[in-house]
Amino acid sequence: MTDQMDTPREYTQESATEGVEAALRMIEGRWKLIILFHLFGGRVLRFSELERAIPGVSQKMLIQQLRQMEGDGIVKRTVYPEVPPKVEYSLTDWGQSLCPALDALLTWAGNRPGETR
Repeated sequence: MTDQMDTPREYTQESATEGVEAALRMIEGRWKLIILFHLFGGRVLRFSELERAIPGVSQKMLIQQLRQMEGDGIVKRTVYPEVPPKVEYSLTDWGQSLCPALDALLTWAGNRPGETR
């Protein structure tokens, strides 16, 4: 069986639009990109480390954003049966694969005509 990622997909203008909109919805949110950038490169962080690394985020919002990203398959949550509970967050392989796409988007934005660097 061939891996779906190896098979090129055919898109119409409508299906491409829907696909990009769905992808953007998965990473939209005030804190999701900063969470991603803290976890890129195989980093594994405890909840408290993420909380300290992102000034201004409330505990409630961080939990909400992490749960959404976990539900979308971007973030992996590992709970260790200890007292107090130890919870670590990392990116799934699929979540890690976002790095080149975001890097390309950053490069694209940096090449905006008329922008001075």
